[in-house]
Amino acid sequence: MAMGDDGTGTAVSRSDRDDDRHEDRAARHDDGAHDDRAARRDEAVRAAVEQGLLGPATPIVGLLDVTGIRESAARLRAAFEAVVAPGTPVLHAFAVKATPLVPVLRLLHEEGIGAEVASPGELALAQAAGVPPGRTVLDSPAKTPAELREALELGIAVNADNPQELARIDGLIGSAAGRSPLGLRVNPQVGGGAIEALSTATETSKFGVALRDEGARAWVVRAYAERPWLTRLHAHTGSQGVPLPLMARGVAETYALAEEINRHVGRRQVDTIDIGGGLPVNFASDATTPTYAQYARLLRETVPGLFDGRYGLVTEFGRSLLAKHGTVVARVEYAKSAGGRPVAVTHAGVQVATRTVYVPGAWPLRVAAYDAEGRPKQGPPVVQDVAGPACFAGDLLAEARPLPLLEQGDHVAALDTGAYYFAHHYAYNSLVRPAIHGFAPDGRGGVAFATVREEQSLAEVVAESGGAHAGSLTTLGASSRR
Repeated sequence: MAMGDDGTGTAVSRSDRDDDRHEDRAARHDDGAHDDRAARRDEAVRAAVEQGLLGPATPIVGLLDVTGIRESAARLRAAFEAVVAPGTPVLHAFAVKATPLVPVLRLLHEEGIGAEVASPGELALAQAAGVPPGRTVLDSPAKTPAELREALELGIAVNADNPQELARIDGLIGSAAGRSPLGLRVNPQVGGGAIEALSTATETSKFGVALRDEGARAWVVRAYAERPWLTRLHAHTGSQGVPLPLMARGVAETYALAEEINRHVGRRQVDTIDIGGGLPVNFASDATTPTYAQYARLLRETVPGLFDGRYGLVTEFGRSLLAKHGTVVARVEYAKSAGGRPVAVTHAGVQVATRTVYVPGAWPLRVAAYDAEGRPKQGPPVVQDVAGPACFAGDLLAEARPLPLLEQGDHVAALDTGAYYFAHHYAYNSLVRPAIHGFAPDGRGGVAFATVREEQSLAEVVAESGGAHAGSLTTLGASSRR
């Protein structure tokens, strides 16, 4: 391999220089991509107002950028294709919990992305979207016998979380043995990131078998030796707030365990490593950082043996695939002032941005201002609050945020909300779930929309709140009071 010098006296291989040039080109491409994404978003907001999807009668709506989602899926596939050996089986399984919407899962399936599910509901969504069992992975720390039995019958890959679950699978596999790829989730205990609740490889994480606990590693090796049908190993270090080097370290620990198991049994029993997902998202700007290409390259440098063709790969990315391609847009119902600070009262608050409202330091959102016609709002920045509709003082989408002064009838957009926001409704004050629409160019210079989910009706709110059983409590025990 030809070597050169990087100007600091360090030898640099030609392939490294090629990688650097490739990343420089990718970075320049991403600069243009996020400019395009912002332009598409602006056009979609204006078109949503013009076409009546957003207005006095429908004061909040979710928008999904179909073009952006397709591009994100393509970048994920390309990033790992660039680092794995030719012919390596790779399954990218979207973490359904990030955006549990059937049309989204169908779109991702058509873009070559499977589904990672963690409940019967998520599995039902994946099935409704047409995701085949062979491209579905079941992860959950609390799988019931019925859930496991269904997965085994369908041939869905299953990662057992703990020794008791593995013992339960022992009693269930029977004739289903060999149909489902089966593995064990381990916790490499490499530490946490900036958000404790999303760090899954800490010393006391509830997930997986804690490898550094006394006797745990030996038990894992023995469990594989006793079960030739255990062929996968799974770990997930965390997601938002977890730095890439820590994620890579978690993967490296899992790879080392796979090597140890295979040495112990004297054959390549573990043939697939599920590295989880967790690529963090930049919520500070439209730029996509870090990228899948950066993470894949770091993994190749940190764990080169994982990419030499001996192991298949499974990934479980969620937030990083969808976050940048969703926008919640809400009408400003009233503009007022309190203590000298302007307050825009909108229809977007805790019901769509629960984490942001309750933990704003960990989950800040960018907010963009649009006028009554859906055009980007102009004017000098004014420090103001953007409030939601719920009846508590802390229901603030943004506090003391410099924006063009919002007025009644304007619109506010919560950006980067394609994952873990409008698809995770919090029914405070029985606020209805907003409609969600996908958008793409219509081929004539305009924007076309497609319904992803209809707005929840008041009748549905009543039904979910026990409307069919209105008298059940008043009649309970009535005869004993006579």
